[in-house]
Amino acid sequence: MIKGREIHLAARPVGEPRSSDFEIVEVDVPDPGPGEVLIRNTWMSVDPAMRPRMDDTPSYAPPYALGAPMEGAALGEVVASGVHELEPGSVVVHWLGWREYALVNSRHARAIRRVDLQLAPPEAHLSVLGHTGFTAWLGLFEIARLKPADVVFVSGAAGAVGSLAGQMAKIHGLRVIGSAGSPEKVSHLLDDLGFDAAFNYRDGDVMELLREAAPDGIDVYFDNVGGRHLEAAIDSMRDHGRVAICGTISSYNVADATQGLRNEFQLVAKRLRLQGFLMRDHLDRMDRFLAEATGWLRDGQLVHRTTVSEGLENAPDAFIGMLRGRNVGKMLVRLDGS
Repeated sequence: MIKGREIHLAARPVGEPRSSDFEIVEVDVPDPGPGEVLIRNTWMSVDPAMRPRMDDTPSYAPPYALGAPMEGAALGEVVASGVHELEPGSVVVHWLGWREYALVNSRHARAIRRVDLQLAPPEAHLSVLGHTGFTAWLGLFEIARLKPADVVFVSGAAGAVGSLAGQMAKIHGLRVIGSAGSPEKVSHLLDDLGFDAAFNYRDGDVMELLREAAPDGIDVYFDNVGGRHLEAAIDSMRDHGRVAICGTISSYNVADATQGLRNEFQLVAKRLRLQGFLMRDHLDRMDRFLAEATGWLRDGQLVHRTTVSEGLENAPDAFIGMLRGRNVGKMLVRLDGS
């Protein structure tokens, strides 16, 4: 029987996660039965949305169980299969990361997606051509419904989703402003990704920094951060502006995030629309996204950066580092050392 390692949730964090909240466990990996697929994971993703699931609170997805492996997007090779359509050797993306071997049963099998490594390298299928790119595309085109003259503001713009959202808006000829957490990231937005303006949110009051970057206001805000960034975006919004709320990372490690918006009446006065969204509600759009994103990637219009950590044992540190903003682009963990 194959043995493999998994990362289990050992304790629920209070505030920022610590290494002691995770545990590496070696387990026996059973052979797949009918309707099951055994996958050897080679890459896995760490994402901000994993942090709320570490708490024992109701959400759109159940919390991670203590003493059990965490979950998240991963890419790997099918090594044994009880599913006719997925023969050994197939490379697939699925949602049982945080482990070296994933036994995917009927409950998860519908979420398996076969990928073509001749189209793009493995890491691209967990970033620009994966759930990250799809989330950026959905927020802009399905939720915010971009218009030709829009001015777009993206927070967390040097991160995985934000960097792609900003570029996609630029591809459509729009003025794009981004916020990031260091001078190096601001330079990356301006010099590498083609943003029209960018600022370091640590340099002062976000509301004032955004006013300076967008003196004529904004029409669309792609929100990865929440909190004071959302408040600033509302302040700079022109009438009938739209906010696509992807995440609220500024509050994920806050034990008592009770302070609300100070300018919420502007939602009424400006007739603004704020909408949160989940990728899983729009899977019928995946093929359309892939067709567009593949073309942009092939033509060099879409640049994707990854920050890679090596080895499953380093996944907790990669996750904690991502929450602290230590990544540029997508944070990934390579499991097989290839």
